[in-house]
Amino acid sequence: MSYIKKPLEELDVMDDFLMNQLASDEAVGEAFCRRLISTLLHREIGKLKISAQKVLPALSPDLRGIRMDVEVEELSDKPDGQEPAVMNLYDVEPHLPDDMDWPRHNRFYQAKIDSRGLKSGETDFSKLPNLYVLTILNKDPFGHDFMMYSIRNKCEEVPEMEYEDGLRFYYFYTDGAKGGSDSIRKLLRYLKDSREENAIDEATKEIHSYVKRVKIQPEVKLAYMRYEEIIHYERKEAAKEAAQKAAKEATEKATEEAIKNIISICQNLNVTQEMAAKQLAEKYSLSLPEAEKKVRKYWT
Repeated sequence: MSYIKKPLEELDVMDDFLMNQLASDEAVGEAFCRRLISTLLHREIGKLKISAQKVLPALSPDLRGIRMDVEVEELSDKPDGQEPAVMNLYDVEPHLPDDMDWPRHNRFYQAKIDSRGLKSGETDFSKLPNLYVLTILNKDPFGHDFMMYSIRNKCEEVPEMEYEDGLRFYYFYTDGAKGGSDSIRKLLRYLKDSREENAIDEATKEIHSYVKRVKIQPEVKLAYMRYEEIIHYERKEAAKEAAQKAAKEATEKATEEAIKNIISICQNLNVTQEMAAKQLAEKYSLSLPEAEKKVRKYWT
């Protein structure tokens, strides 16, 4: 997500840092997530287990892993002594405006999340938890002005046929005017602009009480200072890398142009291709096959 520098007191729930602090808070995290998800999806939510900034590593160093902003597991009721099973899994992703291919982004996230849903040797795929991917955006991902887009798999030939794979994608647009409900509209407005005057119903007032509680905690203030330092360092390193990359690309381009000019001069002076390649190899520390390839490329 994009990062906009603000004082801690002015952070909105949509800001990555505040969302994660709320979700991971021992005192209010479960209640916050329950209210957030139940309001957005209009459903009762049971006992929860929450992980903020959950990282699912790649299978190998040359592949990509993912970082889930907030992972919420809804657990089934089990008799005492038995470990509760995960019935529903919610991936809550708040994002400020970014250029992103959201459908493919969420397809990739869904695949990584589902890949750990069953233990080795398990053949009963009905045990795979339902997965709800909730993406909350400050811009309209599809351009139809809906506050809520609900996506599920279906059969194109028989649209009315039930195809229950347990997978749902929800895209919430904070400024959407169509669809949804009054409670969703009020919550989305509050998530985007988390001032007290936007806490106007039961859900937003409850969440705002959690926001006020979390923001005044000394450990949160310290964490935010460190968070800003990390963001500043990462931006500085990114700018340095970009400058180095630009310089390298400029040097490579200039070198390539010089090689092209030398080959043209050799050709005008009736120098053989073999001799031109040897001169290039010596001047630019190229292997002879590399130099011969350049000559063939630019010899007209």
